[in-house]
Amino acid sequence: MNKLVSGDGRTHIESRLMRESLQDRKVLSKTDSERDLQIFPDVSLVSIGGQSIFDRGKDAILPLVQELAEVKRRHKIVIGVGGGTRVRHTVSIAMDLGLPTGGIAQLVGAMEELNAILLNALLAPHGSMPMQRDHFWDLPLYFDAGITPIAISVPPFHFWEPPPLEGAVPMHGSDFGLFQLAEVLGMKQVIYVKDEDGLYDRDPKQHADAKRYGKVSLDELLANPPKENILDEELYRTWHEAKNLKKVVIVNGLKPGQLTRALDGEDVGTIITKGGAS
Repeated sequence: MNKLVSGDGRTHIESRLMRESLQDRKVLSKTDSERDLQIFPDVSLVSIGGQSIFDRGKDAILPLVQELAEVKRRHKIVIGVGGGTRVRHTVSIAMDLGLPTGGIAQLVGAMEELNAILLNALLAPHGSMPMQRDHFWDLPLYFDAGITPIAISVPPFHFWEPPPLEGAVPMHGSDFGLFQLAEVLGMKQVIYVKDEDGLYDRDPKQHADAKRYGKVSLDELLANPPKENILDEELYRTWHEAKNLKKVVIVNGLKPGQLTRALDGEDVGTIITKGGAS
């Protein structure tokens, strides 16, 4: 039975937070827990880059579809898709029209939904389904039925997208959105499928002497960030404050087999770890 406490003109349910302000730092420091429930600890989130993969057409997409059809038999995965160049064109028009940041964030999600439908058309014979925005509690049903869900990547802030530090473009992009999804649901890892062999200290397309990170910790990257980053910078800052996700992998989707090897646990591409994870 919950005990009711009164005496200050109000009635409270007895708890360590009664009568407390949830903005008080001392109160907040006492709410931390090491018992966070990891809802899907055996699930890998696979991010398919929009510009990296989709914009390149069938030569990039079809081999990756075949690879996904094979790996889904052995690994439980959720696929996230980016919107690619279509997003940039739409955002440019939206800015010309003076749309607010929240409105732009809505449009970005709509563009990604088109790529989710496209990918589902190719994966449907192998069991797939585009997932409606924010319907994350449907995931157990998909897994139980052997269906691979395809989600959009941009975080579901929509009109509640925080104002960016600069300009009007939403600062929470696709890479950040999938990281956040994996963190909240306690997933095993996020694998970002890009058009490079991993994370480099600078853009390898423009610098032949760019050096690739093999294994690197989050702390190392925060202390000495690369000059050009293949992932959203907001991802790293937020990951530092997060507590569930321990591993992020970046692989080259244009090289068949790299995604499979990453899901099988091999050291491939760039592996970023947090908190001593291997």
